[in-house]
Amino acid sequence: MKRNRRFLDPGWVAVLSFFALLCSAPEPSRGHMLPSHAEPKVGATVTGSPSHVRIWFDSAMDPASSTITVLDESGRKVDRGDGRVNTSDATLLEVSLSPLSSGIYRVLWNVTGRDGHRSVGDFTFAVK
Repeated sequence: MKRNRRFLDPGWVAVLSFFALLCSAPEPSRGHMLPSHAEPKVGATVTGSPSHVRIWFDSAMDPASSTITVLDESGRKVDRGDGRVNTSDATLLEVSLSPLSSGIYRVLWNVTGRDGHRSVGDFTFAVK
């Protein structure tokens, strides 16, 4: 009598092959940069006019294509137009502010990572 010896069923071979392939696949890249923190803090109410708005990101930015703008409640620009990536910290985007009165201000940012991925966002803060 002949015995047919199978060490692994073909179905199990397929399942194990799939998991081996899955485990060996490279980790996907995140692609878009995200802010890690800001001054003033997102949604904060501050006493007195801040002199700058600063946003730190989770990776370095391309200085040539990264911008930051601060608007008042009526949509008028209130920053000094000197938005820039900090020369000694490529994860820091900053802009100087004109003196601010009480109100709510909106910060708009548009950054490009050194890998070419673009990311945009905004947040508000209040001055009392």
